[in-house]
Amino acid sequence: MPEDHTPATHDAVEARSCSVSRPLTVAHISDLHAGSPYFVPNLMDRAVVELNELAPDVVLVTGDLTEMGFKQEYLLAKSYLDRLDCPDVLVIPGNHDARHVGYVHFEEMIGPRSCVMYRDGVTLVGVDSSEPDLDYGLIGRARYRWLEEKFARPSSFRIFMLHHHLLPVPGTGRERNIVYDAGDVLEVLQRCKVNLVLSGHKHVPYAWRLEDLFVVNTGTCCSLRLRGNIKPCYNVITIEKDRVEIVRRSPFHGAETIIEFSPSTLSFEKNTWSEQVEGTP
Repeated sequence: MPEDHTPATHDAVEARSCSVSRPLTVAHISDLHAGSPYFVPNLMDRAVVELNELAPDVVLVTGDLTEMGFKQEYLLAKSYLDRLDCPDVLVIPGNHDARHVGYVHFEEMIGPRSCVMYRDGVTLVGVDSSEPDLDYGLIGRARYRWLEEKFARPSSFRIFMLHHHLLPVPGTGRERNIVYDAGDVLEVLQRCKVNLVLSGHKHVPYAWRLEDLFVVNTGTCCSLRLRGNIKPCYNVITIEKDRVEIVRRSPFHGAETIIEFSPSTLSFEKNTWSEQVEGTP
């Protein structure tokens, strides 16, 4: 059952009140791993169909489009992304995309490796956290000031997206691939009054509240590289007035709320999904 969590203090909460100009629907997919033996075309086809039926305002793709960063894998991943009937599809690379100089293909076929969007009172900033041929993530001090500049624009709601996770994900075994400068990045995001952090990487959906931030991880939408009883899935975020709901959807298998929260009071209800990763080493 969802648990209700209400913060003991509301200091500086007023600065985070949410009043977006209209309800905004954001779909978040990740970790296609096109070219992998675990990639399931039927699942990706279904995810595209479901997303087009949902008609979100924005689709976010947080990396690992490919398995090894090869050109033919990028062409396969792009063929699916091109079928998304959405006015704004924002894509950043993951560690698998940076293998074998794959970031060159990303820039040629997908676009810049970082992105910024301002829409309906929402600021969204995405960065490439990958390093060539390495699995760990890094944002880097050189980009802290850039993040502060991009988030400085007056906004009712701020979203930051990256591939790697800033917090260790429960049920994923020994932690090896967190962002190396995660502590500094979290401090920068707090200073920028970011409301929501989105990432992929570990193929396990999860959600936390960390001080004034909500950090939400999505799973893989079409790969069978899964832990425990987790199914392939993606997230759908609905932002309206002072309420944000994030729903986990599984192709062919329905949907269930991961977390629901108030940006102004920071109160929230969430599901832990512990039963889905039970027994994971």
